[in-house]
Amino acid sequence: MAANPPLYLYTGPEFGERNDAVEAVKNAFKKEFGLVDEHVFYLLETPFNQVMTILQSGTLFSDGVLVVCKSAELLKKKDDIQMLSDWLKNAEASSLLILVSDEVTVDSKVEKLVPAANRKKFWTMFEDKKLPWLQNFFKKNGYRIQQSAAELILELVENNTQALKDECSRFFVCFPKEHEITEADVESILTHNREETAFSLFAQIADSSENAQTRFEKGLSILQRIRLSKDNSSVMIIAGLASCFRNLVRWHNEGESAIHGTMLQKQYRSAARVWTVGQATAALAILASTDMEIRSGGTQLEDILLQKMLYEIVIKKGAQIQARVPDYSEDF
Repeated sequence: MAANPPLYLYTGPEFGERNDAVEAVKNAFKKEFGLVDEHVFYLLETPFNQVMTILQSGTLFSDGVLVVCKSAELLKKKDDIQMLSDWLKNAEASSLLILVSDEVTVDSKVEKLVPAANRKKFWTMFEDKKLPWLQNFFKKNGYRIQQSAAELILELVENNTQALKDECSRFFVCFPKEHEITEADVESILTHNREETAFSLFAQIADSSENAQTRFEKGLSILQRIRLSKDNSSVMIIAGLASCFRNLVRWHNEGESAIHGTMLQKQYRSAARVWTVGQATAALAILASTDMEIRSGGTQLEDILLQKMLYEIVIKKGAQIQARVPDYSEDF
């Protein structure tokens, strides 16, 4: 194996810093090799042998091949790991693979293949770092922000720097530089104009103050709005919900220390009243099986399967129902 294999591994839930690190590696690689053939794959969607085929084949029309492979926690099969190991033994310097995962850890055999200098875990910010980071972000972009407004943003937005950058950039479009962001501004921009996501869907179905039928009906309404939006991918909806239920399992096992942020803690406290740890684990199994069904059944089945998934999670609390999904193949 080469002294410095062209393999990187970046994991953890701090998406902003993690994405910045990925971009830094990519930019350095492009600076060294010039014209680069770049690919992004998700192991939820693409078999790992296809990723390896791209890296091994190279390209006739560029000076290098760069692959970012996401959902690296799914890289577990013995044959796939052996394939990665074999590639590393003869890998060209002009090929580069960056493995990325939202999870903190991946298979230990995969991790051992990556030199220590090329791997890093990106943890969420400590509580005492979030407010200064947010205030500095506004300052760097030419804005002032009231402390109470900054605290409200941290209550409303998922606390990773990528989500905070994305959401807070909306203020820069709506207000002139030197404007001081107030609580009223935050309410106007982030609350009234907020798009629905898998995370807002989870917040609704996890609201223990409402009965299951109401949570299900409101959840269906949010699901429909997401499906009508630009970010309507069933893969992303399922992945977002799976992230929430993994956090809920951690909450049950580790307590409130597993989740940071007053608003998020309130949400998971409510969710823990709705689902036990066993039911949350069962919900994860439903999400995984729905993902597989959608991939094998075709796009015309997506909405039916997503609605069935929501019913099993909210009404049945993780118990799967045996419902026959229409087979459209006979119509073609």
